[in-house]
Amino acid sequence: MATTTGAEITQGLDAFRSLVAQQQPTWPDAAALADVSARLAASAPLVVPSEADTLRSRLAAAGRGEAFLLQGGDCAETFADANALRIRNKVRTILQMAVILTHGASMPIVKMGRLAGQYAKPRSSNDETREGVTLPAYRGDMVNGHAFTPEDRVPDPERLMQAYRISSATLNVVRAFTGGGFADLRQVHEWNRGFMRNPAYARYESTAAEIDRAIRFMKACGVDFDALRTVEFFVSHEALILDYERSLTRIDSRSGNAYDTSGHFLWIGERTRQLDGAHVDFLSRVANPIGVKLGPTTAPDDALRLIDKLNPDAIPGRLTFITRMGAGRIRDALPALVEAVRESGAPVTWVTDPMHGNTITSDSGYKTRRLEDVLDEVRGFFEVHRALGTVPGGLHVELTGDDVTEVLGGSEEIDDAGLALRYETLVDPRLNHQQSLEMAFQVAEMLQAR
Repeated sequence: MATTTGAEITQGLDAFRSLVAQQQPTWPDAAALADVSARLAASAPLVVPSEADTLRSRLAAAGRGEAFLLQGGDCAETFADANALRIRNKVRTILQMAVILTHGASMPIVKMGRLAGQYAKPRSSNDETREGVTLPAYRGDMVNGHAFTPEDRVPDPERLMQAYRISSATLNVVRAFTGGGFADLRQVHEWNRGFMRNPAYARYESTAAEIDRAIRFMKACGVDFDALRTVEFFVSHEALILDYERSLTRIDSRSGNAYDTSGHFLWIGERTRQLDGAHVDFLSRVANPIGVKLGPTTAPDDALRLIDKLNPDAIPGRLTFITRMGAGRIRDALPALVEAVRESGAPVTWVTDPMHGNTITSDSGYKTRRLEDVLDEVRGFFEVHRALGTVPGGLHVELTGDDVTEVLGGSEEIDDAGLALRYETLVDPRLNHQQSLEMAFQVAEMLQAR
């Protein structure tokens, strides 16, 4: 059998350029884009292939029910918020949720952030009109600015380079926190300092006290706790802007395979998962573990054809289906998909995104979600898998470690009027720190029941 050469692999990586690529900016200066792409291609990788391979094995375990994926972070990162404090708060929130899930479900939790690359978002329209003025839509800081001015809204390829530099800095901070003792399981009480007392935090402190007792017992038995000082933490984002993703793709010297080194895990969105489209073609050619968002209109045949295209070799952990159905539709829309995949025998890790299908507009005009709807979609996800004898493998949520008021409900009882207090997101509403902990406790109970 003839082997594939590096030149042939590289040529294949560019095949997407002849296909329809949805949700791409209209770059006004082709020469500037080519210059930025060349600089990115000569830059150091943000992640290395061996880390992506490790994640693939962890996701395979989640697909078998031997672990559970927790993936969380901003709907869209912004350059302005890429500071150590906000990054720490997000990492801490994910770690706290993971502690709750691990303690409640007695299983390993795969920890992954929507971090260090989530700087682009798909939009329903290419343009936005305000008071008779039409400008390009805001597509995330990687593409253009949020301010409604002609200067800010023009797509600027130099922002791709800025996204790379800030993603690199973000990763440095994440690695420092997760590898330098901050993530030490013996610090579970310290992670709550600085937050006001309320039911979610009191319950977390109770869990932390139980973990403390268990650790003291094991220490008395002579257990070595060096392994508790660090934690595996992976980063992910939607692979939306293909010029950026292609420029950061490298050929692994160990295997000869191509890896997109912009993140450990990349996913294809609901709006860009066309089987004959550029996004599916490009990600079919990289060896990273990848995901695909599936909405309520997805047909079973769509899912099976995506499997054939994206994971023809049936590699466990390679493909994750992230369902985003809405609380009112998941119990009707999901079973046919899961059943078809189960009957095919293909290894797929099933994850729920309970956020995007439950977006509403409040009476006061805020884009928001109800925490109860979000939790109900998670319950529906577990119910479907329990009925079909399949594995609910993970949770994908938009959250922040800050005390924002963007999602209705929770023990703080955020109402329509309360949204205005600290509504900070530029795109989609996120769970705040307390709501994230509340979700973790409820999901832990679902995992126990599983």
